[in-house]
Amino acid sequence: QYQLVESGGGLVQPGGSLRLSCAASGFTLDYYAIGWFRQAPGKEREGVSCISSNGGSIKYADSVKGRFTISRDNAKKMVYLQMNSLKPADTAVYYCDRIPPTGWGPGTQVPVSS
Repeated sequence: QYQLVESGGGLVQPGGSLRLSCAASGFTLDYYAIGWFRQAPGKEREGVSCISSNGGSIKYADSVKGRFTISRDNAKKMVYLQMNSLKPADTAVYYCDRIPPTGWGPGTQVPVSS
């Protein structure tokens, strides 16, 4: 059974940075596009960024363009989300999943607050 586990969240001040990690197991990561998603309190889950299986195609939500960077290391079975210039509006639980998403892990919380 495939599993994706998020980590790296934590309280950060506005303007700060965090790097989220997504560890894959139980399947061959090389074959799948992976996405980062987030769900803010009281809001629906939304897509943040996605990366193709070989990393050649990347997309970002307009709200994070220029601030977030997605990357992957298939050899290490890891996908990352570098988040810079964080804003209070980025406060959410962040999740990673295969594209299309088929199940959600516990996510990692990112509160952005002073």
